[in-house]
Amino acid sequence: MNIAVLDDFLGVVPTLAAYGKLAGHRVTVFRDPLTDVDELGRRLGQFDALVLSRERTKITASLLDRLPNLRIISQTGVIPHIDVPACTRRGVLVCTSRTGPSYTTAELTWGLILASMRYIPQEAQALREGRWQTRFGRGLRGLTLGVFGYGWIGALVASYGRAFDMNVLVWGREGSLQRARDAGYATAADQRSFFATSDIVTLHLRMLPETDGIVTAADLAAMKPDALFVNTSRAALVEPGALLAALRAGRPGHAALDVYDAEPVTGATDPLVSMDNVVCSPHVGYVTRDRFETMFESAFEQVLAWSRGAPMNVVNRELIGG
Repeated sequence: MNIAVLDDFLGVVPTLAAYGKLAGHRVTVFRDPLTDVDELGRRLGQFDALVLSRERTKITASLLDRLPNLRIISQTGVIPHIDVPACTRRGVLVCTSRTGPSYTTAELTWGLILASMRYIPQEAQALREGRWQTRFGRGLRGLTLGVFGYGWIGALVASYGRAFDMNVLVWGREGSLQRARDAGYATAADQRSFFATSDIVTLHLRMLPETDGIVTAADLAAMKPDALFVNTSRAALVEPGALLAALRAGRPGHAALDVYDAEPVTGATDPLVSMDNVVCSPHVGYVTRDRFETMFESAFEQVLAWSRGAPMNVVNRELIGG
């Protein structure tokens, strides 16, 4: 079987223990991202199977037209970047699985919150430059942590907020709100009051058609001038251009980001990366060795299950009569 692993930015996939599962197959690991459909078609036209690194490469109908040998696409997590109907029309299986809570993303969320509220990057840089104590930070105890989306990651982040003795406020769909109430958390009356009340708002939503742009310019404008907006989920959850405009207008006063409209961001081309009131990391929420082992072990096993004639975790089950 001829297998391509896409978008291994760090070049670490061949070092994973899970990579040994593919022994005996022809495997090519690509580090550099491509967005041009023709270039992707030339690169990937020979492969039977694609293993994706989450949502880094879009699989469109136009690209599929250029991949005559492709039979299976495998990954873990959500798949808004894959045109599943187009895959089905071309007989390409799409397999994905959930691999449990992303503790690493929840942990990074708190790293960004602490870094932002205490100005850790700015103070570290000032210290390197010979300056001592340049800014007042804020403690977390007693502040209101707004958690938008109470799924696996949102629940973890809320529990960490409770450990910091914060007032946790949850907003989301009714199912999320009920689960949050059952866990003893307060819930907001509506989305606007949620943004207006919270000292810190952190997003933990799946990227779906109904969540695209769910955070509006008006929501951000309702935030306090000293509030912090945190996004370790997906940039497209926020109305295009709204966060940059809001930060320039001073509501909210700060942001902490791990996700961007166009990734990867190189050359600091995204203006948010250069703002002094924004703490940025390069989409590393899930980029840890332990998380990669879990993700790729599942993705590789899905490919191998298909090769054995017993595909698993199939999204377009009509292709296997299910």
